[in-house]
Amino acid sequence: MPLNNNTYKEVCLNLENYFISQFDSNRIGDDGALVGSMVYSKDAFFEDVHFKTKWMNHYQIAQKSMMANISDAIAMNAKPKYALLSVAMPRTITKEQMRDLVRGFTDVAKKFDIEIIGGDTISNIKLDITITIISQTAKPLLRSGLKKACLLAHTGILGRSKKDFLKLRNLGKIHTKSKFVNIQLRDKFVQKSSRYLSSGMDISDGLFSDLDKLASINKLGFRFFKKISKRVACSGEEYEMLVAFDKRYIKAIKRVAIQTRTPLNIFASSARMRYTNRCKAHHF
Repeated sequence: MPLNNNTYKEVCLNLENYFISQFDSNRIGDDGALVGSMVYSKDAFFEDVHFKTKWMNHYQIAQKSMMANISDAIAMNAKPKYALLSVAMPRTITKEQMRDLVRGFTDVAKKFDIEIIGGDTISNIKLDITITIISQTAKPLLRSGLKKACLLAHTGILGRSKKDFLKLRNLGKIHTKSKFVNIQLRDKFVQKSSRYLSSGMDISDGLFSDLDKLASINKLGFRFFKKISKRVACSGEEYEMLVAFDKRYIKAIKRVAIQTRTPLNIFASSARMRYTNRCKAHHF
C-alpha cells in the first residue's frame, strides 16, 4: 500500500502485471512458486512504502514483515519450514534497534516453527526488508481451480487496515492490536478446510483487486450477493483468506470456521461474465 496516494492514476495499466507477464514461466501466478511439494515465496517490506519507523518500532516492523511473508505460504496450504532474510539498514540504526529486529524475526519464526537459515545485510539510506519463505505442502491450494457456480468467501472483517493506515498518515494514533501492525493469519482454517476448497489466496492488495487475479486466471466473473463498498474492498494488507468452494461443501466450510473461530463471509458466486476491478493499482 504506497504511502503517497498521488502515485495512483485513475486509469492505468497495472505495471506489476505487465512486468510479471514478461517472464516465461508457468510457476508464476500464485502466492508462491510450487516446485514439487515445495513452495517458495518472497515479499518486500520497505520503509516509506509499507511502513514508517515513526509508526512502528523495529520489533513490530520485523514481526509484520515475517507475518506478511508467511501469509503467502499459508494461502497455498503449505507449512513454512525455512526463511532467508535480506535486511538493508541505515547507518543511523542503533544496536538496540538491531536487536529488536532480530527479536521480531525470531519470535515469529519460533511461533511457526521456522528455521532462519541465512540471507544478507547491506547498508542503505532506509530500512528495507526482503524475506524468502520455503514451505512444504501435500495438497497445494492454488488460485486456479475456480469453477462456474462456486461460492466465494473471505475470512475476517475487511477495511480496518486501510482505515488505520489513513489514521497514521494523518498523524493519528492506532491501537497496538490494530491489523495494520498485528496480522492475524488463518492457518488453522486453511489446514482444516483445504479438502473442500477449489481455489484460494490471501488478500494483500484488496478484495476487488485480488478477485481480479482469480477472474483473470480462471476466465470467470462474479455475482455479488450484496454491495461491498470500495472503502472495504479496496483495503490492502488485510492478509485474510479469499477462498472458493463448491456449494455442496457449504456446511462443512461453516463448521470448520466455527471450530477454528474464524469469521467467514460468503459474498459471491462465480459466473461466466466479465469482472471489472473498481480499485486503483496498489503497486504502481
